[in-house]
Order: sequence, then structure tokens, then C-alpha cells
Amino acid sequence: MRPWQLILLGFILSMMGVIFPFLMVIQFLPSTFFLNFFSYTVSITGLFLGIIGASRYVKENRRK
Repeated sequence: MRPWQLILLGFILSMMGVIFPFLMVIQFLPSTFFLNFFSYTVSITGLFLGIIGASRYVKENRRK
């Protein structure tokens, strides 16, 4: 994957990690253990993918 794709995927996953708890707070989705764990996992995975994508982007575009 290209670095910008990793950054975009990380952003989307992180946003899902914000949207799911918001939907649970406004009681649009039921707050279940699976959904809580899933939103946490998606958020952390998105964070790590964004960091990896950003570091790969800097590595590829560094001036020599």
C-alpha cells in the first residue's frame, strides 16, 4: 500500500472509532460488549495505521 492509502485508512478507522461510541451514547445503537470492544480496536488500529503511513510518507519524501 502507498503511504497516503495507509493514512486514509487510518483516518477512516479512527473516525469509526469515534462515530460508534457517539451512536451508542445517543442510543441509536445498543451498547454491547462486542460493539464497545470493536470500536476500541478500530480506533487503535486506525491510530497505528495513520502513524505508520505518516512515517512511510516522510521516509519516501525525505530530501537527501
